[in-house]
Amino acid sequence: MSPIQKRSYGYISNKNSKKIKPNRPKKHLKKRSKGLFLRKIFKKTGSSSKKRNIKKPILLTGLTLVVLGFLFTTILVAWASKDLPDPNKLTDREVAQSTKIYDRTGEHILYEIFADERRTIVELEDVPQHIINGVVATEDTAFYEHKGIRPLSIMRSVLVGMFTKKRVGSGASTLTQQLVKNAILSTERSYNRKIKEIILTIRLEQKYSKDQILKIYFNEIPYGSTNYGIESAAQSYFNKHVSELTLAQSATLAGLPKAPSYYLNNPDALKTRRDFVLRRMYDEGYITEEEKNSAQAEPLEIQQTFHDIEAPHFVLYVKEQLVQKYGEALVETGGLKVITTLDWDKQEIAERIVGEEADEKLLEAEADNVSLLSMDPRTGQILSMIGSRDFFDDEISGKFNVATLGKRQPGSSFKPIVYTASFEKGYTPDTILYDTLTNFAVSGKPYIPKNYDLTEHGPLTMRQSLQG
Repeated sequence: MSPIQKRSYGYISNKNSKKIKPNRPKKHLKKRSKGLFLRKIFKKTGSSSKKRNIKKPILLTGLTLVVLGFLFTTILVAWASKDLPDPNKLTDREVAQSTKIYDRTGEHILYEIFADERRTIVELEDVPQHIINGVVATEDTAFYEHKGIRPLSIMRSVLVGMFTKKRVGSGASTLTQQLVKNAILSTERSYNRKIKEIILTIRLEQKYSKDQILKIYFNEIPYGSTNYGIESAAQSYFNKHVSELTLAQSATLAGLPKAPSYYLNNPDALKTRRDFVLRRMYDEGYITEEEKNSAQAEPLEIQQTFHDIEAPHFVLYVKEQLVQKYGEALVETGGLKVITTLDWDKQEIAERIVGEEADEKLLEAEADNVSLLSMDPRTGQILSMIGSRDFFDDEISGKFNVATLGKRQPGSSFKPIVYTASFEKGYTPDTILYDTLTNFAVSGKPYIPKNYDLTEHGPLTMRQSLQG
């Protein structure tokens, strides 16, 4: 045997390796292996014991949380379920109280929103299919498929709300959720109300069929002006039974519940909303393109009746602000006492001026309407508001509030702001300005503004210019 490969008692040497490994007898190796084996066994046993000790409290904690969660959910669902309405007892509601809107003194009443709710129960078979299709196409295309909520939509809405400060639940509500929100719960925007809304929605879907839910929806949803239910709305706004409505009228009522006060005060916005409903109905295959175009071409004719209302444009403007904050139902039937900023003495003066001078000014300007808005420059409070020459004259669209809805340039009302900025830069009332034709082509396009009298006045002091 080569000396290189020769085994010695203590070592093995190899010319190809720089390492020297101990060479122990087999008997010694067996004892060592046995010791290692026992240590491994004890190590595993100890590790398993530790794992069991850790797992036990985790399992107990998890089981406790599951039990507590189940109990909490059961109690919460039971508590929320007691508020579910019976579709056969839709008129059993609390006695409503009228809301009163006053001037700034709190003594002169401008308008009382009467507490008498107009409501006529209608069977689902009497509701035109066009209205049902319009609501489904616009508000909830998956109404017949889902179980009341769309979890992914809710999660997306919550995440959007967290990062963009948008309202809780905005854009995630199903038709059933809208029913719960508008007919059962308040319109408070909070996570607590949203949770309750979800629970009630699921219970509503479990208890009632889709047709029953639609029946409750069409009889409970507010349509503005104390009209609850689509039959009352049809009679109030079109002087017809709901079963007699045309496609265009059906689309109008299908889109109205989204924001009744806003749309009723803004005919142009209501027409846009109606046309959107018709477009959605076409997109979903409910009507033909010819039916859509024909209905969209019809003029919007909607009737509203107001009794004993003063400063009507201002009152409806205030009501719209209230609805945005407190919800349609509370404003219509909550018995609120609303003190506004309106100065009744100044309002009477404004109305007299408009009445005396409007005809002559309108004739000169070849126009048919006029508005007036008076504000306190220190606070921004509205002291008087006239939205049109005659609120009750439909020939000039009198109910349209030119002061708040008309898209007008600020005109001369903006000049004091410009002059203030110039004074801050060192100009004085005696600084000379030159009133001549000037092309302000800053954008690259010609812009040559002219005086209202179409003449130029040459050099003027800033005091004279501001007066002019």
